[in-house]
Amino acid sequence: MSEQQRDPRQIVEVLSEALPYIQRFSGKTVVVKYGGNAMTEDTLIDSFAHDMVLLKEVGINPVVVHGGGPQIGDLLARLNIESRFVNGMRVTDAQTMDVVEMVLGGLVNKGIVNLINQCGGKAIGLTGKDGAQIRARQLKIEHGTPEMTASEIIDIGHVGEVEHISTDLIEMLAARDFIPVIAPIGVDAAGHSYNINADLVAGKLAEALNAEKLMLLTNVAGLMNARGEVVTGLSTRQVDELIADGTIFGGMLPKIRCALEAVKGGVKSAHIIDGRVPHATLLEIFTNAGVGTQILEPKDL
Repeated sequence: MSEQQRDPRQIVEVLSEALPYIQRFSGKTVVVKYGGNAMTEDTLIDSFAHDMVLLKEVGINPVVVHGGGPQIGDLLARLNIESRFVNGMRVTDAQTMDVVEMVLGGLVNKGIVNLINQCGGKAIGLTGKDGAQIRARQLKIEHGTPEMTASEIIDIGHVGEVEHISTDLIEMLAARDFIPVIAPIGVDAAGHSYNINADLVAGKLAEALNAEKLMLLTNVAGLMNARGEVVTGLSTRQVDELIADGTIFGGMLPKIRCALEAVKGGVKSAHIIDGRVPHATLLEIFTNAGVGTQILEPKDL
């Protein structure tokens, strides 16, 4: 529908519905993990950039953490470097880590920054190495089979987990009206670089910033029940029960656990939202219906 065809009364209704949310969240921090379809489809890329600028304009402080797995895989293929995975995580030797830093810290990060700036925002790109923001340690994978008497520890190279996050630089940038855009690369005490799962970085960063919301953009509508309906307004206890009884499993499990840990760590709410929906972030924050699954502590329900 064009601007000429849009009913002005509908615009007023939308603004009226959004007003209490704008008032409630003004001055708060929202950490958004950006990836999936929202990062590869042109219309969704454009809507995401506009969303971040609008959040900043109404007084909310967005902090973006992005992935880039497909882009890394594409460049590795062009360089004839084999991609290998263990338990869904990329085996990252020194050569592969060079590519990861090139793609995440360069191509992808600066592309997002440029898009937000083109929409009228003031974005600035960082990796976790800048200002030693993300202190990392190497992630070791335990692998076992029924035939094995003990689990095997697998070294998958420069793949890390978060040891500590410093927020000084991010808070300074947000206070000066910048939108920080962060590539999930950390560094250890010896200066070695590590590729870290972007969901994990977003969750730990939201905790460190005492964020109002953690928003994880995905390629699904949210957490589904047995009838295929999106469930929302879940307490951390209910999520624990759904994990224990096997309702949450497979690829959704790591994302849900990330959201769950963030809320238990002090983030007011975590949201698993459908990044295939244009303006999904705004719809989840500023409308009554939302577009995904929300997890809160019981006192906030």
